[in-house]
Amino acid sequence: MTERRWKEVDTYFVDKIVGMDDALDQCLREAEAAGLPQAAVSPAQGKMLHLMAKSIGAKRILEVGTLGGYSAIWLARALPPDGKLVTLEIDPKHAKVAQTSVAAAGLAKLVEIRTGAALDLLPDVKGPFDFSFIDADKENNPAYFEHALRLSRKGAIIIVDNVVRGGAVTDPNGGSQVQGVRRLFDKLANETRVSATAIQTVGDKGYDGFLMAVVN
Repeated sequence: MTERRWKEVDTYFVDKIVGMDDALDQCLREAEAAGLPQAAVSPAQGKMLHLMAKSIGAKRILEVGTLGGYSAIWLARALPPDGKLVTLEIDPKHAKVAQTSVAAAGLAKLVEIRTGAALDLLPDVKGPFDFSFIDADKENNPAYFEHALRLSRKGAIIIVDNVVRGGAVTDPNGGSQVQGVRRLFDKLANETRVSATAIQTVGDKGYDGFLMAVVN
C-alpha cells in the first residue's frame, strides 16, 4: 500500500461521512497563508476527536498545542453552550491565527487561547477536564501527560497525537521527539491511574498514530 492510496481513502471517507465546511476550510487556508507548519490533524482525525469528546458529554476540554486552531474548532464543536476549551500555544503568531479562525467559526465564547510555553502555563490551569488533547513538542510529552492527568476527572479521556513517528518509536536511538514519546510509554507502563492503548494510523498525514488513556 502506498501513501497515495492512504490519502485517496481518507478523501473518500471525508467526502462520504466526515464532511467539511467553510469555517474548517478557511482555518486551513489562514494557517497556510500565515506560513504555519502544515501539522494540523486530518479532517478524519478531527472528526474522531470531536466524536470522542461528544460521546462522553465533555464540558471542559484541555488542548496542548493550538497551532492554527483547526483541532480546536473540531473539539469546541463537541461542547455544550456552557462548555469551555482551554488551549495552550507557545507561538503568539500561531495563537493570533487560531483566534481569528475560532472567531470566524462562531466559537470565540467557548474557546480560551492562552499564549506561552505550556509547561509554564499548565500549573495555573484549573481543572477538572473531561477530555485532553496533547499535540505539541514531543520531547515534553511525559510532563504534558502528567499535567493532563492531574487536571482530569475520573473517566476523562486523554489523547496524545503522533506517537508512532513513522515507526521510529521502536528505535531506542531515535531523535529527541522519539525519545519524548518513548519516555511517555515508559511512564505509562507502570501507571496505575489510567488504562491506555495506542493505535497506528495511516492516511492523509502518512504513517503515525495516537495514544488513548482513560483515567481510572
